[in-house]
Order: sequence, then C-alpha cells, then structure tokens
Amino acid sequence: MKISYSAPAKVILSGEHAVVYGKLALVSAINLRLKFSLTNLARSRQDSKTDREISLINKEVKNYLKREKIVFVDKPFNYKIESEIPIGRGLGSSAALSVASVAAFLEFYTERKFEKKTVNNLAFEIEKHFHKNPSGVDNSTVCFGGLISYKKNTFLNKLNFEIPENIQDKLFLIDSGKPKETTGEMVGLVSKTIEKTLKDIEITTKEMENSIVREDENLFKKCLIDNEKLLEKIGVVSKKTKKLLTDLSKFGFGKVTGAGGRETNSGFILFLADDKERLEEFLKRKKIYYYQFVPDYDGLQKI
Repeated sequence: MKISYSAPAKVILSGEHAVVYGKLALVSAINLRLKFSLTNLARSRQDSKTDREISLINKEVKNYLKREKIVFVDKPFNYKIESEIPIGRGLGSSAALSVASVAAFLEFYTERKFEKKTVNNLAFEIEKHFHKNPSGVDNSTVCFGGLISYKKNTFLNKLNFEIPENIQDKLFLIDSGKPKETTGEMVGLVSKTIEKTLKDIEITTKEMENSIVREDENLFKKCLIDNEKLLEKIGVVSKKTKKLLTDLSKFGFGKVTGAGGRETNSGFILFLADDKERLEEFLKRKKIYYYQFVPDYDGLQKI
C-alpha cells in the first residue's frame, strides 16, 4: 500500500507580517513541489527533527479522527519526503509538508480522500505547533493553489484571475540566502504597535491586486518598491539583502518575500526584471540561486 500527495510552494506578493495581524495578503502558489508518501511498512524511528515533526502530524490526524468519530484503522507506517522547495527561505516548505502529509495520513488511516477544506483546517492547527503565530495564509495557498486573497480569521478567496503574462514573464525569485532567524522568530520581532505601517502594507496589497486585474505593469512595479520600503521600515530586511537589492536595481525592481531576516540573509526576493538577459547573466556570474516565477493553479494533488 502506498499513498502519495504533493503540495506546491507559495510566494507572498504583498502583505507579509501584516497578515499576521489581520491585514490583507496577496499570495500565489508556485510550481515547486513537495511530495509526501506513506507505505504500511514499519521502520525504526530516530530522534531526528523530521521524525518528531511527522510523529506530531500523525498524532494530530489520529486525534482529529477520534474527535470526529471517523472510523479508521491504526497501523504502522513508513514515510518519504521528496521536495523541490528550499527550506527556511519563506516559500512555504513547512506548509507544503503539513498539507501533503495531513492528506496522506487521512487517507492512509481511512482509505478515503478528504476535502481540501478539511485538510487545510487540520494543517493550520499543525502549523501552530511549528510557528509561533501563523496567519494560515501559507497552508491555505499551498492547499488550494492559484492566486489567493487572504485575511486571517476573516476570508480566503481563490481569485478567478491570473497574473498577466506581461508581468509574470518578467518575475523571478532570487535567493539572498537562508536567514539566521526562523519565521517564528521574525514574526515575534515585529510588534503590533507599528499599526500605521501595517495599514500601509495592506493599502499596497490592495493596489497590487488592482495592478494584476488591470494588467498594469507600472503599478505593479510601484507596489514592489513601496512594499520593500515598508518591510525595511519594520526591520525584516538585513543590510546584506539591502545591498543585494541595490545591486539588482539596475535590472529592475524587487522586494523580500516571506518573513525576511535581520542579521545575515533575508530569504527570497520577488523581482520584476526590466532586462531579463542581463539579470540572469549577473546572477550566474555572482553564483546567486534563482527561479523563474511560474504560478501553480492546482494546489494539493494526489499522485
């Protein structure tokens, strides 16, 4: 018996940190995937971080089934994780693992598929164990896929439009390096007392959504610039990453995406290139890791 599910990575286009405090976020799933597989062949467990995380997810799933009085058969398992998503870079690797593994465990124990809504709700509860104060936007985006408009405890809309080609074709994800801080630590460093800045981030998020609807590349650029300035204002962009953004500015416009980082690196940069060829030449010469931005519209999938 083998059950496999996969879930994509995600990129926050606008609204990081503000979303934790109930402000709007605009997020896209992207075509980097994590695959989680289960078989009914038991294996010895080690005291590794991954084993502990999978044991926690397994326990949460079984507790859910008991609580909801859903008939299931408990049995030993072996798991395998195959991932294209960089860890600790703000692309939702934890959320992809939570979503894919929850879906796999639910079917493994009950021999039936569950709705994405159920998987997402349970994955969010698990994400609370991994992060100090998650907003729920990461697991929601990787579960449902596509372009998501999200407000914590308020609404989740899978938007019925896509990032237009004139913008999407110029978008890159550029790796500034793995932050020293975890997502939870970065969230803890941003105080709710900076309410005015969080509101400004929300305004920028709404403008970015409008830029996508109107296929307005210039407005999209302005939103990237404004969003980056606001993220620097709340202190989630390191000096090293600011220097990289300055070096990249001759090729286009960018912002940090995700929780960021203060001490060394700040994770991935969402970048809109005016000159794709020169940008890629620069990144290759400097040996900077990058991806072309390609959205994912499927979300969680059984394989």
